[in-house]
Amino acid sequence: MAAYPELKLCIAGEWRGRSGQPVYNPFDDGVIGELPHATRQDLDDALEAAEAGHRAWRRTAPAKRAQIMQRAAQLLRERADTIAEAITLEQGKPLGQAKIEVLRACDIIDWDAEEGRRAYGRVIPSEPGMRHIVLREPIGIVAGFSPWNFPISSPTRKVAGALAAGCAIILKASEETPAGAYFLVQAFIDAGVPKGALSLLFGVPGEISEYLIPQPGIRLVTFTGSVPVGKKLASLAGAYMKPAIMELGGHAPVIVCGDVDPVSTAATSALGKSRNAGQVCVSPTRFFVDDAIHDRFASAFGEKAAGVKIGNGLAADTQMGPLANPRRVEAMERLIADAVSRGAKVLAGGARVGNQGNLFPLTVLSDVPDDALAMQEEPFGPLALISRTQSIGQAIEKANSLPFGLAAYAFTNSAPNVEALSDGVEVGNLSINHLTASIAETPFGGVKDSGYGREGGSEGLACYTVTKNVSHLVAAA
Repeated sequence: MAAYPELKLCIAGEWRGRSGQPVYNPFDDGVIGELPHATRQDLDDALEAAEAGHRAWRRTAPAKRAQIMQRAAQLLRERADTIAEAITLEQGKPLGQAKIEVLRACDIIDWDAEEGRRAYGRVIPSEPGMRHIVLREPIGIVAGFSPWNFPISSPTRKVAGALAAGCAIILKASEETPAGAYFLVQAFIDAGVPKGALSLLFGVPGEISEYLIPQPGIRLVTFTGSVPVGKKLASLAGAYMKPAIMELGGHAPVIVCGDVDPVSTAATSALGKSRNAGQVCVSPTRFFVDDAIHDRFASAFGEKAAGVKIGNGLAADTQMGPLANPRRVEAMERLIADAVSRGAKVLAGGARVGNQGNLFPLTVLSDVPDDALAMQEEPFGPLALISRTQSIGQAIEKANSLPFGLAAYAFTNSAPNVEALSDGVEVGNLSINHLTASIAETPFGGVKDSGYGREGGSEGLACYTVTKNVSHLVAAA
């Protein structure tokens, strides 16, 4: 078996903590590691260290900050194979996808590092003898909370954004998939980030968030995860007048217009749906297909999905790994059973594979009624739901019918359709003729129940800064 790291907390640049909580391999349920939990003293130590770390880091020249961050990215690239194996062991995704995730994290760090050098202010023209200057300053210590589905790229968004802006950050990463964050923080410490500017904690999530967020030193909360938890943390942050970045759940619609090739579009869609076994907040899920090509699209999608090989993520021929935990298997079984009871047809998959681990095939359902639970709840798994539509207007209406608004996709060769989609679909990220929701250079985030604030792009970096206006009356000569 590939090596798995000895996990620790990182506080004030030092690794600490006794092992405790087991970490499981979702392919075979085996224990691969143990994880320490932070004590109240650990939390207080991290807060104290962050105060000193923030003072040192914000006074570090932006060019020097960028140099340190880019060194961390280089270390991650050098360690990518080791990190990818650990991610596959703890989360299940195929090794190739895990390595792509590591390299994506490096791209995020590099881009944020350079963008941090361009946090420009401005000078406002004014009357003689007066100067109005607008500054963008680091907001302060950040409390960051990252999820289990992308063990390194998700925490990287928060760490890179905070550090690029000149902020210290206390990262509480996932207890189910901790190795990605462990390696991330290790690279930054090795690259020379000041002690305390970056801390890593694990523990009981609710206890840590409820203690950290009210602390006076915490100036920003950034969270990626479910809508219910996000609303709870946003309420807590609001009670203490803390701004927040909330990247919450989605239920991404895919509008397939009648002017595209149904077979090639279905193949692209099946590949996109299989990514990380559908455990992605922007995973394409609700397919609204023009009636003229619906049957060919559905048939081709089912055929392509049935051929996706699932298994151990470390195996070279595995195209889709197991689900990350038993909760996801139970959710798939519940949603599929409900949809079938309401008349949906199973075109591929539909039942778990074996009784060990969390293997579940890419599943495709057609003729899914709007009142099926799967059409209302985010499946967060390998479940594609195909429905007929009679017009692009109807498809847009269905796409907007849920309280989610994170990502959406569409396939069309028509300029008027692109215009209608761009104007009508209510999301933070719309991708047309491809299934990539964001890259390092672009802002990522949602609307409605999918959250607010942005990660990535210049807009994301701005969330880690505050605007200060300085007006200077020049003394008369």
